[in-house]
Amino acid sequence: MSLITVKNLCKSFGSLQVLENLNLDVNEGERIAIIGGSGCGKSVFLRSLELLERPDSGKIFIDGEEITAKNADVNKIRRKMGMVYQKFYLFSHMNVLENLCVAPVKLLGMNKSEAKAQAMDWLSKVGLTSKVHSMPANLSGGQQQRIAICRSLMMSPKVLLFDEPTSALDPTMVGEVLAMIRMLAKQDMTMLIVTHEMNFAREVANRILFFADKGIYEQGTPTEIFDSPKKEKTIAFIRKLKFFAYEITRRDFDLLEMQGGIHDFGEKYGLSSKLSYRLELCCEELIYEILAGCYESNNNPVKIGLEISYSEADSSTEINLTSSGKKFNPFELNLDEENNEDDDNAHLGIIMLKRIAREINYDFADGLNRIRITL
Repeated sequence: MSLITVKNLCKSFGSLQVLENLNLDVNEGERIAIIGGSGCGKSVFLRSLELLERPDSGKIFIDGEEITAKNADVNKIRRKMGMVYQKFYLFSHMNVLENLCVAPVKLLGMNKSEAKAQAMDWLSKVGLTSKVHSMPANLSGGQQQRIAICRSLMMSPKVLLFDEPTSALDPTMVGEVLAMIRMLAKQDMTMLIVTHEMNFAREVANRILFFADKGIYEQGTPTEIFDSPKKEKTIAFIRKLKFFAYEITRRDFDLLEMQGGIHDFGEKYGLSSKLSYRLELCCEELIYEILAGCYESNNNPVKIGLEISYSEADSSTEINLTSSGKKFNPFELNLDEENNEDDDNAHLGIIMLKRIAREINYDFADGLNRIRITL
């Protein structure tokens, strides 16, 4: 039996429909990362599970009990879930120990000594026993969020819901919170995590849900979603590609214009000056190799397409070049990379690309040379 079952969930705000006929089963021990653009309904979905946002229609079952049923004991069912928000929501007038103990004592009937022992155990696991008597105002954001997670764990939930738990943190504090979630993942805690940390999602989750178009647009394993997404919007979101394109139709093309475009592209998207310079040099040399190798005479019409793409997802840069003319692979040139004495620096760009490229692919089909280089 699924730990969470969602059937035909719909939620609107006025005329704006956010979720439409969403269906999902979550099994015990699953770690599900929920990703997608702003406003796609990720947080609304998470809040709907606890009825913090009441669905317009549909059913939600938590550990076999329907929380959306008319006569459901909502508070009792909610206790099976722990919610961790973007903000920490610690009680500012209570110290750390009091924040951790108040709910299990008042809601679960746990005696104070047992609650204190459990609280100290969790604080020990996350390295915060020294903060047991500290007030929230005296803690860093990362420490407050770790305490907030411990507070949820004090209720012994069957599933933890994380709504972008690092979005309110200074970048220097993100790692400590993610490390705690990794620890819980190793303990097979069932978790649904709304996150914008793609590398973290890939590492921790065993299923990824990509939200778009009012629900789950595509789902799969981290490898399937991050490396081989099938649907158009997923591909666009995952790759987050930025493009520079340039077309060459003459032998005496405007080299300075092309180099200036590459330079501006690098500045716009934060590429290092070293990488931008390498791109300028490599593209220049590659194009001149193509002009010499693909077109036998000045009378042959020239058609070369250059495209540079940069992925924010993994900071990779890719050069794609297509060319008409005869079949020609510049990377099959017999070059002595150690002693290139024949044509002093004549093939510098090709040599450099061979040295710095992570992958080089070439094929010839339908009368076009195609080169793809990943840096």
